[in-house]
Amino acid sequence: MSSRETILKRLRERSDGPLTAPESDFAVVTGRGWDASERLARFERLIGSVHGEVVHAAHARWTEVLSEVLATKGVARLALGREHAVPAEARQALAGGDIELVDVDRDIEAWQREQFESVDAGLTSTRGGIAETGSLWLWPSADEPRLISLVPPIHIAVLDADSIEDTFFDVVERNAWAQGMPTNALLISGPSKTADIEQTLAYGVHGPKALVVIVRHTGEVPA
Repeated sequence: MSSRETILKRLRERSDGPLTAPESDFAVVTGRGWDASERLARFERLIGSVHGEVVHAAHARWTEVLSEVLATKGVARLALGREHAVPAEARQALAGGDIELVDVDRDIEAWQREQFESVDAGLTSTRGGIAETGSLWLWPSADEPRLISLVPPIHIAVLDADSIEDTFFDVVERNAWAQGMPTNALLISGPSKTADIEQTLAYGVHGPKALVVIVRHTGEVPA
């Protein structure tokens, strides 16, 4: 058995499931063979292991769940975009309520201090999730700048259950990053964390202290 065959054999025998066998000497190993329920379970378990919170919601009722999250977390000022369907629906649902909606489509110099000092949470859409690592991936835009997921004490992210991929490579492949790689993609796996010289892990030191993922389902919502 050649070295290449030995390595591929070991990869296929990994405890977390078989990998797709390569079709040629230049094929790239991808996929774990998980079904949708297993992808979701792995994503939730892994992001939960690093203090990320997952809340499930029917697609048609996700803004009601958002309102419950905001109330539970004591959010009074929410930063969000306008154009994407997620912030647009959130604005419509929260209009006239007790939550102050903070516009983010402004030059950062015009509201930098406000963002760092008085915004309680940032709401963003996501492009998808990664089951293997329990990660979200975001593609920031002028409507949803990267800072609203990196600065406020709470980051609330909206994820569609059917957009979770097995691995990061699956994300790159299926979204054709080779033909149009994003200039500023974000991978998020839980709230911010850091460790000191004694390797004591602390959360929320240099970014969000909490990450809440609202997972939207078009079918049955898991218990």
